[in-house]
Amino acid sequence: MEVVDRHGWVEGMTIKSYGRHIGFRSDQPGIIEQFHDLFPPGWERSDHVEVRRLYSLRTGGKKGRRQRNHLLYMNASRLVSSRDYQWMLDRLEADLHLYGAERADRRIFVHAGVVAYNGKALLLPGRTMAGKTTLVEELLKLGATYYSDEYAVISESGRVYPFPRRLSVRRDDVNDRPDRRQASEYGAPTGIKAIPIGLVALTGFKAGATFRPRSVTSGRAILALLEHTVPARRRPRASIRTLDRALAGATVVKGVRGEARRAAEMLLARMV
Repeated sequence: MEVVDRHGWVEGMTIKSYGRHIGFRSDQPGIIEQFHDLFPPGWERSDHVEVRRLYSLRTGGKKGRRQRNHLLYMNASRLVSSRDYQWMLDRLEADLHLYGAERADRRIFVHAGVVAYNGKALLLPGRTMAGKTTLVEELLKLGATYYSDEYAVISESGRVYPFPRRLSVRRDDVNDRPDRRQASEYGAPTGIKAIPIGLVALTGFKAGATFRPRSVTSGRAILALLEHTVPARRRPRASIRTLDRALAGATVVKGVRGEARRAAEMLLARMV
């Protein structure tokens, strides 16, 4: 599948991310440069023309008094049709990152927030809207190093790599678009190397709850993490093997939390 062809595409680009070549093209010049902040951390430019995954954008313009929709395609399937350009970019980022999480070579992606403290990783598994970013925010304010608010990227040896996309911070109205923030806005550094896991906290928010974390056995911990492991169905053996190595020597706790600040303080105290 060619990145640029003769059907009105004026610019194209190919990147390599986690072993996969992904193409982008647009019907207007200067558009793809705006995509760079959306690309997965660690992406590289590639000179491949043929790709398995191709995102194509036809920008909306005015037709008379009407504003036409922006159209975003993934291969031959329409992914987005919307007048909201920023929302379209949000959908592109989410789909692009999920594709990498599903297809990455020699990596297992787990839906989780991740910070580092005293040289080890603290994982906060959970789906979108589970409150993990709120907890990551508080951990960063308390001196933790930022690794991710969306995916824990775990190597075959069990170490966690940074996936430092901008934090997606949701406020009171869940229908509002989340704020996108850099870790530096909290005075926190961003991790640059793979580290072992020190603590996994299986926790979710409940208003008024008191955080009383209890220890979880390694077997139950692996089962819990598999629920959040992106390639678990496609690569179950590799997922289980990687998680088993990653949890060797790690502490796993479980408990419902209330206010994020107090939970963050208690979790970091376990990593001293």
